[in-house]
Amino acid sequence: MVAESLNDGVRIAELLASELTGRGVGAFADVSVENADLDVEPTADGARAYDVHHAGERIARVFVQPERARVEFETGLDAARAAAAERDLRTRPKAVEPPWLLVFVEDAAEVKRVVDVFDAAL
Repeated sequence: MVAESLNDGVRIAELLASELTGRGVGAFADVSVENADLDVEPTADGARAYDVHHAGERIARVFVQPERARVEFETGLDAARAAAAERDLRTRPKAVEPPWLLVFVEDAAEVKRVVDVFDAAL
């Protein structure tokens, strides 16, 4: 068994996109990854990798940093915050109007937990 974690922001974002679009049932039947930057290079502040849409509306954006990814939720913030807290994911509000919620994905092992946060937000 390998005791190594995967904390490459681009790879984490790729795994998340695959999980979100691969489910295809329930609320995820209408989830899509849009405006993907296939050549995204991670930056310290985070480079936008793609947007996540549900039923044609953008619900979140995914950014990549060298050692993690972050999701900026635009809808379902209270449910997303509660689900992230239950799954021990780090969050912080983003001071924009209307407000957003940032959820940090610091390891590939956290991807499935973030998918649960998407499920709650939907």
